[in-house]
Amino acid sequence: MSFELVNIMAEFTKVCSINDVKTNSAKRISVNGQELVLFNLNGKFYAIEAACTHAGGPLDEGAIEGNEVECPWHGAKFDITTGKTLSPPASSDVKKYEVKVEGSDVMVKV
Repeated sequence: MSFELVNIMAEFTKVCSINDVKTNSAKRISVNGQELVLFNLNGKFYAIEAACTHAGGPLDEGAIEGNEVECPWHGAKFDITTGKTLSPPASSDVKKYEVKVEGSDVMVKV
């Protein structure tokens, strides 16, 4: 029996400039076929998957309050910094992605 090692290491990809996402707002982005939402919370950037885990609502269109985003369809809330579900009707978390800023470039690891 033989095994082959496969390198499935995620890499950082430039998604935009820091000036492309206003403070305390969100921007929908597509990275390597993944739909994400990039948030700028007081100058710190976060990325989570774009669809609510309840019914697929667009989290980039949701209201932002503090570090929470509310799904515009049914009101489920998620922690932008962790992806954790904070209120029903969603019962599972959204995936969180690692973000870094290099100079004026915002990079997401997918």
